[in-house]
Amino acid sequence: MNKDAKIYVAGHTGLVGSALMRGLVRHGYTNIVTREFPGMDLQSQLEAENFFREEKPEYVFLAAAKVGGIMANTTYRADFIYENIQIQNNMIHYSYKYGVKKLLFLGSSCIYPKNAPQPLKEEYLLTSELEYTNEPYAIAKIAGIKMCESYNIQYGTNFISVMPTNMYGPGDNYNLETSHVLPALIRKFHLGKCLEAQDWDSIRSDLDKRPIEGINGQHGEKEILKSLAKYGIVADNDTISISLWGSGDPMREFLHSDELADACVFLMNETDFDHLVQINKVKDEIRNTHINIGTGVDQTIRELAEIISSTAGFEGSILWDSSKPDGTMRKLMDVSKINQLGWKAKVSIKEGIEKVYQQYIQ
Repeated sequence: MNKDAKIYVAGHTGLVGSALMRGLVRHGYTNIVTREFPGMDLQSQLEAENFFREEKPEYVFLAAAKVGGIMANTTYRADFIYENIQIQNNMIHYSYKYGVKKLLFLGSSCIYPKNAPQPLKEEYLLTSELEYTNEPYAIAKIAGIKMCESYNIQYGTNFISVMPTNMYGPGDNYNLETSHVLPALIRKFHLGKCLEAQDWDSIRSDLDKRPIEGINGQHGEKEILKSLAKYGIVADNDTISISLWGSGDPMREFLHSDELADACVFLMNETDFDHLVQINKVKDEIRNTHINIGTGVDQTIRELAEIISSTAGFEGSILWDSSKPDGTMRKLMDVSKINQLGWKAKVSIKEGIEKVYQQYIQ
């Protein structure tokens, strides 16, 4: 990509999209196009086509998606499959129709089968059943991968797909109902620490910025405590405990969003679909041209909770509710392909959490 090439980042306000914006600026790109909702509804064919017809971007980073943790995926199954497929269909099709030189589609590690061998290699896609709790979202993302491959094969486009591991970083979702595990833990342990210190000013400030089911900092202490308890942050006299879903045994890998952005810019410049076909082609079949992005290192959710509680300064009890689902027991990415292509992650989980926690409390 030339430094002045017109680049469209779809989903630029989200965790990944905002990291891509920072990454592109950091790498010297100066002609970045965005559209904020409701200025353009990515689910609308008419609005999406009008945008591509008018702007004619040369490159597209497709980071727009409806995302969430186990609770959100379980509750909003229809929304997750419908909205994600609608967005992908529009962005990929109109990128083809209006001559986009290259598109990078961002998926998720949840595309892999529930019981796939570890670490997860690209070739394991569609080899067995998916994890039930996030099946609709995973199917939508798999459809995106196959749409990119199919348009490349039929129309000669240059659309590549990347599958990041679990992400965290600036601009994350800290809503306790819909967030992923790492930002949820950061917020829970921060509020737990504040309760230990009876720091009601900080608690009220946190709730004013991010109300919990309508409860903000203007509500009374009893109402606030009841709201926090619903999400496992419990004050029992002078004892503060935090109850977390599952056993704590599942293992997860996490990548800082700024590192993902660097990887995506690298791949947009250094890798084409034809190259990936040569790497993956078996007989006359073109499959699994997507690229895993991760650190190649994981830890248990229990270990993650201990790192975050220590970083936040929480000294209370951590309880585990084994009646709640664990999800997939392990999701570690095999990152040998991207490492061979020339990119490798550098930020450790402890270093990344310390950085993100400071950003959160500021």
